Amino acid sequence: MARQVDLVIVGAGPAGLMAAAWAAFYNLKTVVLDKRPSKIEKGHADGLQSRTLEILHSFGFGDQIYREANRLQEVCFWVLHLLRATPRLLITDDFQNPDNNGVIRRTDRIPDTILGISRFQQSVLHQGRIEDYFLEFIDRTSKNVHIQRSTEPFGMHIDETLVEAADDWPITVRTRSTQDGLTNGVPSNKDDLIQCKYLIGCDGAHSWVRGQMGLVMEGEQTESVWGVMDVIPVTNFPDIRMRCVIHSASSGSIMVIPRERGLVRLYIQLASIQPGAGHRYDRAKGSPEMIFEAAQRIMRPWEIRYDYCEWWTIYQIGQRLGNGYGAHDRIFLAGDAVHTHSPKAGQGMNVSIQDTYNLGWKIGSVLTGTARRSILSTYESERRPIAKQLIDFDRKFSRMFSGRPAKDIADEAGISMTEFKSTFEKGNIFTSGTSVEYAESQVVSSSSGKILRPGVRFPSFQVVCQCDATPVQLADALKSDGIWRLVVFCGDLTQDATNQRLKTLGKGLEDAISALNKPVVEPILVHASSRDNVELADVPAPFYYRSNSNERDYYRVFADDWSYHHGHGHAYGGYDVDRNQGLAVLVRPDQYIAWAGDIDDTGAMEEFLDGCLL
Repeated sequence: MARQVDLVIVGAGPAGLMAAAWAAFYNLKTVVLDKRPSKIEKGHADGLQSRTLEILHSFGFGDQIYREANRLQEVCFWVLHLLRATPRLLITDDFQNPDNNGVIRRTDRIPDTILGISRFQQSVLHQGRIEDYFLEFIDRTSKNVHIQRSTEPFGMHIDETLVEAADDWPITVRTRSTQDGLTNGVPSNKDDLIQCKYLIGCDGAHSWVRGQMGLVMEGEQTESVWGVMDVIPVTNFPDIRMRCVIHSASSGSIMVIPRERGLVRLYIQLASIQPGAGHRYDRAKGSPEMIFEAAQRIMRPWEIRYDYCEWWTIYQIGQRLGNGYGAHDRIFLAGDAVHTHSPKAGQGMNVSIQDTYNLGWKIGSVLTGTARRSILSTYESERRPIAKQLIDFDRKFSRMFSGRPAKDIADEAGISMTEFKSTFEKGNIFTSGTSVEYAESQVVSSSSGKILRPGVRFPSFQVVCQCDATPVQLADALKSDGIWRLVVFCGDLTQDATNQRLKTLGKGLEDAISALNKPVVEPILVHASSRDNVELADVPAPFYYRSNSNERDYYRVFADDWSYHHGHGHAYGGYDVDRNQGLAVLVRPDQYIAWAGDIDDTGAMEEFLDGCLL
């Protein structure tokens, strides 16, 4: 007898757990299949970009991760210099690197995270701890999400006659144990049959789900082979606790990533290994000793060794993109299952989490009957272009990272370090995740040139709560809880014109048949008056009463005003909102702006929402 569930997720890595977190919030009956016997304990992904931390914070545990993680402050660039003059950091020629006939020296430094881009800066924490936080959230949020380890799918069928039927289970998955014993107390050496309404494949670069759909990865495998090590180093290298990019002349390159608990991650180019075009390097031939010898050659004359190695691996750079993201808007691919690239830009875990962050609320909204099933097609139309941009960037970044530095301006075979630094700086805004912009679609209206324009994530500035004078980040009111927000910047409430526009909006919010009066749409008000000149009763009741209830909600009316201990947030200036004209924006459950317009244009708001919601 088959079990019937809402959702099956294949893979319990970061992408799968992000999808499971949404499933837990929506209380969807969900099974997560993972062939591993346990979560990741060490190594693997570790970089957390600004946008990812914003997302995790919106679920209520990003600030805990941020406190535990190591925050990266600065990037230092080290390049080989021929011994024409004594480098500032080195005193004698005893530091000469005989392999390179020169020395490596620090040539520049830049901030690791672009200033002002987010309140969170790039940080590192190993994947296992991030999985811990996801698992704790899922466990305390819902008892309907079950993670079934040591289990893999080995058969899948989709009944195409049922894909448009809301209350049927068109997908059948057959599973089996990857080891003898028990899975959640059930004998796991027996086959199991699961019927589900939706399925997400988060099962990595060699995705079984992708293969079942007949989709393929398109792209190229490079000849560049790298080793990765997490060690506690013993070294006289001065920037070992900075993020560093080190280019030698002929021995290869290194990226240094300082981590938590005194660990340092080293990405080490194995320049002596050339597998040839189209060939894969046999990783079984590698060893930590071989990798670290390459690191020592690159870092000469600086000395480095280690007494403790927590994890190591070898990988060959490849940039590939799936030729499709799913089938019938019932089966979807996310993360490495649909795009692969090098890990040095710190995008693997981040883009994977952002994939299922985009997808999870859409599936949850459809299954709980609040959104039209047609919105599911926007997953591929929104996320595939982002993956394409990532692979294009990674192709250029990896080529420059793996190349030797140019000896002089006439050395066309070498890499210009000036160009490399420029690429690195420009890439930082993309890799932060904050610059992602979605095109017009069913869930994104046509865009204008403002900061708060449809398709971009809602940024955060400080405002002051009207009811208790508490300073808050406005984005903290946009929790990942499946709710659409209508954020209204009404302007100065002491002006008659402002009040008239707000009253018009208030009537629309109170209209029983209006799309604006749905339980999944929550209005938030940000006024530009002095808080002393405004009372809560001065604004329409929907901004401080809960939908269809007499219960008051005191934390949806804010002032762009001074706070006693944190100064003025100047939110209207930060958002580029005219204090006389005002602005209203509809924000999706994933904090991306869906619509923007005049605060009294209730007709346009309702029309847009009617196209998305049921």
